[in-house]
Amino acid sequence: MITQQYNPSKIEVELAKAIKELAPEIEAKLSQFKITEIEDKIKADNPMVKIKLTDNDNDKHEVVLKIIQKPDQV
Repeated sequence: MITQQYNPSKIEVELAKAIKELAPEIEAKLSQFKITEIEDKIKADNPMVKIKLTDNDNDKHEVVLKIIQKPDQV
């Protein structure tokens, strides 16, 4: 299927939503971190998911995932 729209593309949006929904499963795989909040900008040009975490020492951390689909190779 040739992608008609890239900004954002359907796969970018669906992947960002899936990551947000999978937060409990992701957290279960993290040995020393607890997810405290997830922010998303699903409708942005390139969707973004910001994951806020705390570690065992109660230090705060942020991880930002920007989802970018490369153009189809035709």
